[in-house]
Amino acid sequence: MTTEPESFPRRHARTQRFTLGAPRAFSVAPDGSRVVFLRSASGTDRANKLWVLDVPDGDERSGTGVPPGEGPERIAADPGALLGGSLEELSAEERARRERSREGGAGIVGYATDAAVELASFALSGRLFVAELRAGTARELDVPGPVIDPRPSPDGRYVAYVARGGLRVVEAEGGGDLALAEEGSENVTHGLAEFIAAEEMGRSRGFWWSPDSDRLLVSRVDDTPVRRWWISDPAQPEGEPQRVAYPAAGTDNADVRLFVTDLSGTRTEVVWDRARYPYLAHVHWSAAGAPLILVQARDQRSLLFLAVDPDSGATRMVHADEDPHWLDLFPGVPSWSPSGQLVRVADEGGARVLAVGERPLTGPQLHVRAVLDVSDDDVLVSASAGEAAAEPEIGEVHVYRVNELGMERVSQEPGVHSAVRSGGVTVLVSHVPDKAGAEVRVLRDGKHVATVASYAEDPGLSPRARFTQGGARRVPCALLMPREYDGDTPLPVLMDPYGGPHGPRVLAAHNAHLTSQWFADQGFAVVVADGRGTPGRSPAWEKEIDGDFTLSLDDQVDALHDLAKSHPLDLSRVAIRGWSYGGWLAALAVLRRPDVFHAGIAGAPVTDWRLYDTHYTERYLGDPTATPETYAKSSLVTDEGLSAPADPHRPLMIVHGTADDNVVFAHALRLSSALLAAGRPHEVLPLSGVTHITPQEQVAENLLLLQVDFLKRALNLG
Repeated sequence: MTTEPESFPRRHARTQRFTLGAPRAFSVAPDGSRVVFLRSASGTDRANKLWVLDVPDGDERSGTGVPPGEGPERIAADPGALLGGSLEELSAEERARRERSREGGAGIVGYATDAAVELASFALSGRLFVAELRAGTARELDVPGPVIDPRPSPDGRYVAYVARGGLRVVEAEGGGDLALAEEGSENVTHGLAEFIAAEEMGRSRGFWWSPDSDRLLVSRVDDTPVRRWWISDPAQPEGEPQRVAYPAAGTDNADVRLFVTDLSGTRTEVVWDRARYPYLAHVHWSAAGAPLILVQARDQRSLLFLAVDPDSGATRMVHADEDPHWLDLFPGVPSWSPSGQLVRVADEGGARVLAVGERPLTGPQLHVRAVLDVSDDDVLVSASAGEAAAEPEIGEVHVYRVNELGMERVSQEPGVHSAVRSGGVTVLVSHVPDKAGAEVRVLRDGKHVATVASYAEDPGLSPRARFTQGGARRVPCALLMPREYDGDTPLPVLMDPYGGPHGPRVLAAHNAHLTSQWFADQGFAVVVADGRGTPGRSPAWEKEIDGDFTLSLDDQVDALHDLAKSHPLDLSRVAIRGWSYGGWLAALAVLRRPDVFHAGIAGAPVTDWRLYDTHYTERYLGDPTATPETYAKSSLVTDEGLSAPADPHRPLMIVHGTADDNVVFAHALRLSSALLAAGRPHEVLPLSGVTHITPQEQVAENLLLLQVDFLKRALNLG
């Protein structure tokens, strides 16, 4: 009996967008002997195991196809064995952490190590486990649970973890469990990142060990001031709604404080002007200097880099930044260099540069995105081409070594690259346009000595993205045509953007365009455009949307019309689809520009920006009580938001998960109510029990199929 081959939507859903089985979350031992990482056993297995690659000294050795224990790769912890085959049980706090990090996997989804990368700790089903990475053995520590975010001390003698809102510490051998900070209040937690830090600041942690392993910096979060919302599943009326603290724009945030806490539980508060700088954005504590914290004003136009006296809790200013628009936060900084200089990323002279001390080490040729590692000799960064670059390198991100003598590019192939480095060993992760998935190469002193195997499935689909620029502003674009296309027949157009801050979609990487290519193969010319506000080009490009998100729509229109001058695009049949910010953009397109867009699919759209969180929304639109006009202009539910001409009415499908705690379901309901009141036809597709991400296999699969069906109906396609 033969079986029909699986469709792309089914495989795309079953493999979680072809990410399962791919290695990730790398750590490198400082002596360069080991690389630690997570990977599931196949391209359809969600349960990650903890792996170790013993780095060879000579030429490349690949772990591909080598049985565990017989080659350079070996398993350090297997969740199936550790749990005895029982199913995982996740606490509400752990589910929330995974939602914030968009984690759809299972098993070991995160881990931490000591300074030598010899001991790893992780949580499974709320239980605490440690793994000896040299020996390849793992065991459970008997502690109160459910356990969240366990982290070994740098010397490997202790493991600190959070349980029931309190920070605790236990000896790595299993004895002496002690509560370091706890209050027993449901509104107060110690050692956890608050919603805003985890969702918007990129800070997923709430405690940090000292380099001497004798004390910790511990955040105390009191969310009593935060407004409470209720999120329920209408399809399950017997279930109680979930009560969540959601800091909507213009409302109170959680109160966040920081304490130096020793291993006896003695606490000293870190003092800074929390009234002016309420956001604790980043914490760094290394042997190179005093603890370093980055605090941010609520309007995000000023930042302070503060050094902390761990004995008294007093702080001194190391550096201050100001910007008339806003100041972004960047991965990996601030930190100290081994010589004690401040390492930061800054917007100077119209460019985004790396600065060490007071000296910028890069200029307008590079647009620095993150700091990956800081050594005695150089700083490893990821960066895209800046405005002064000789070539635009559309969609590319590369890894560079930078020091006072200049810079050297580590990654060579066109693509999107990142890296982890320590002890002369670099793990280079490369996504390129003509190969599926990522290639992970291990370099010792720049020489390729090993490859980390990927078990991810091949998509069976090769995107044919043409990277170009569109419009007078040179909007970066990717254009995808059907794989079986004669090259002459005008095609209906599907715009497929995210189009806003933090979400570049025009990437020189194979898997980034799989879904767009699949839509193209259904008979569309698919255009992906990264307009103003999307990262990777220049600070001015990102900050032009200050006070006005609708500029994102202008750039989509300009790019579309410019591409139509040189490509067979049928401008009488143009649709747009998107999710989250892209969902808002899709709805905005059919409401404000029905002369251009003939149908739209708005997935989890932010329809009323007053209902979105403080840190994100106020950065771009300001305080809603002080600048209500900016919110009205970018809203979909105000009179101004619905001010497009009464005719024509363009078909609009609104898709939203009822359990979404990031862009809550109320956004979709308010838009539907406003459209109904205005007499505008539309469709609403509620996804029962689904959050902002859609990991459920059947939901993810059928969502793609339903979108194609809607688009063909809306555009009158056969």
